[in-house]
Amino acid sequence: MKVISLVPSITEALFDLGLTENEIIGRTKFCIHPEEKVKNIEIIGGTKNLNIEKIKSLKPNLILANKEENVKEQVESLKEDFKVIVYNTETIEDNYYLVKNLGLLFNKEERAQAFNLKVYEVLHQTKLKSSLKAAYLIWKNPYMTVGSDTFIHNVLSEIGFENIFKNTTRYPEIQVEDLAEAEVIMLSSEPFPFKEKHIAELKEFYPDKKIMIVDGEAFSWYGTHIAKCENYFKELIADFND
Repeated sequence: MKVISLVPSITEALFDLGLTENEIIGRTKFCIHPEEKVKNIEIIGGTKNLNIEKIKSLKPNLILANKEENVKEQVESLKEDFKVIVYNTETIEDNYYLVKNLGLLFNKEERAQAFNLKVYEVLHQTKLKSSLKAAYLIWKNPYMTVGSDTFIHNVLSEIGFENIFKNTTRYPEIQVEDLAEAEVIMLSSEPFPFKEKHIAELKEFYPDKKIMIVDGEAFSWYGTHIAKCENYFKELIADFND
């Protein structure tokens, strides 16, 4: 099987399930895990600007894509020549079936099930003692957050945070004033690379609020990634449960 992955977290999951560089023949420039293995794989552009001709030249048997991360028109054009599977992962349940499906596709059912069980274990063991109202920011200029139909929202909910923008969808733009209700403001490390200076900027508006940088991969990378974030989530939650 010659596979091209158009999704960073799916690329990581394929390696976690036991596929090799001989099977994964193409990836995006954002597919960065596992670093020592992806460096040997052909880059076929970014998630939103695929190099269609390069993909064609690699002659894959299968292309794996995601409804949100890839551009529909590009995916549709690839479907004319190749088998393409498009996943849509918004909930933890969706994630379960994504990993299970990958396991079935590549005869890695046992490893897939082990990762799925670990994801549930990590989320079950790391919960807030009492719910906290949270705002999770993914972008600056303009500020953007997450609505209820996103994977990030579902991970937040699983570990006990109440997303104050749960009545919105996708990734709405917001103003600083809209953060007033939040007890904690989370600044994601990706896609916008929030830094300490951005905490200071928000502290000028909300000096008494808890404002923190969080690991964007832990909250947004579906597939197998959460299974490896046990210590991160435990430390995060301990910060609030003390």
